[in-house]
Amino acid sequence: MKPSLQLKIGQHLTMTPQLQQAIRLLQLSTLELQSEIQQTLEENPMLELEEDNSEVSDANDDSRSNEQQGNENEGTTSNTDSQLDLDSNNEIPDELAVDSDWSEIYDVNPSNTSSSSSEGSGDYLENQSSGEQNLQDHLLWQLRNSPVSATDLLIGTSIIDAIDDNGYLTESIEDIHQSLVDEVDIDIDEVEAMLHRIQHFDPLGVAARDLRECLLLQLEQFDPDTPELADVRMLIENYLDLIGAHDYARLQRKTHRNEDELHVLITFIQKLNPRPGSIISNSTTHYIAPDIYVRKINDQWRVELNPETAPKIRVNQIYADHLKAAGRGDNNSQLKNSLQEARWFIKSLQSRNETLIRVGTAIVERQRLFLEYGEEGMKPMILRDIAEELEMHESTISRVTTQKYMHTPRGVFEFKFFFSSRVSTSDGGECSATAIRSMMKKLIEHENPQKPLSDNKISAFLIKEGINVARRTVAKYRESMMIPPSNERKRLA
Repeated sequence: MKPSLQLKIGQHLTMTPQLQQAIRLLQLSTLELQSEIQQTLEENPMLELEEDNSEVSDANDDSRSNEQQGNENEGTTSNTDSQLDLDSNNEIPDELAVDSDWSEIYDVNPSNTSSSSSEGSGDYLENQSSGEQNLQDHLLWQLRNSPVSATDLLIGTSIIDAIDDNGYLTESIEDIHQSLVDEVDIDIDEVEAMLHRIQHFDPLGVAARDLRECLLLQLEQFDPDTPELADVRMLIENYLDLIGAHDYARLQRKTHRNEDELHVLITFIQKLNPRPGSIISNSTTHYIAPDIYVRKINDQWRVELNPETAPKIRVNQIYADHLKAAGRGDNNSQLKNSLQEARWFIKSLQSRNETLIRVGTAIVERQRLFLEYGEEGMKPMILRDIAEELEMHESTISRVTTQKYMHTPRGVFEFKFFFSSRVSTSDGGECSATAIRSMMKKLIEHENPQKPLSDNKISAFLIKEGINVARRTVAKYRESMMIPPSNERKRLA
């Protein structure tokens, strides 16, 4: 074929660096955005934080008032200064007696100390965060403070390493003994003895091999003369599976006890902790900073951006004026690029804030009933609804609603919380899955504990209310709320 040149006219979408930056900032969470802003401030000299001038103006006002008061109280001030000079002339002898007291030679008045220093030092250590301690560290600390030999310390350390976060031993005594045979010459009885010793560490019930042993270990903390203690021990040793299955009728036949007596014993058992290791938690608290605030002012819901989530930044005017005065030149190319990037970054931040406000306002307008009456007033809503209303793409709405939080009078919720699937009603309307979950939760809370509602009964009740929900859907919603089935919710009166 003969080579030739051809001209074609076409259109295509190109992701410019500015657009890529705006999209990336839009999908960042609050903490990630603050980190991004801080990194950009360090890298770009043309950006700086906007300083609040209110403190400066307040300081100027205070200085003016102090000058006026100083002119009026000039005589009093001079007398005070002279008194201070006399106090400062107190001389301390070069040689002091061995048994002399400092307060006898130099008068120290605690009331003259500054309040700021006393207040600052008082709570200094209270706000310091201590290191988190997990269960293994807590048990090792008790083991090292116990009178044990080097061999027992090695055995105890191996046992503690095999304990999970709930406090249960995850390896058998034989496996632990087999792992230590190559290091020390010990018998399996020594491992067993060391296990019994660790089982009496804090928290009580730790290092148990199963739930039955864990509960029995916790019974040892009670006085032997405690009423019903022997019967409780008997139930745990012989009928723990029936208690777990809530088969109270069969339990009454086997134990020959009536319902009231059995209720007292089971209540005793329920006060024990089936997961003693959870008391020593190594989880850290994560605080959520809301992106927007929703407030009701004059019977109208207002959406405002949280100013603390993103600090205000601006172009450094000194550098900008210097660049303008320098004119064009190759030496200023770096500053020009930094200035352009700074303007793009500020514009991307403004675009992010505007998008958050628009999406938040659209969500509030559609979910007014939730803000007024709670979860039962939640309307069905999907990403497409907000996207069509704001004339945006669904992917943009998805980025905005991910890891973004809204502070409302009913609590702090992620944007995605307000989106739920639709369930048809008998009159042709729609109901949200969140409202159905709330209705199910209320039904279960007010059910008869001796005869809890099954999934079929809950489905029948919702259908009677005009909401077409199948039993499978009820079971799915119940499991999502971590609610056990009806046979496990059965309780004695």
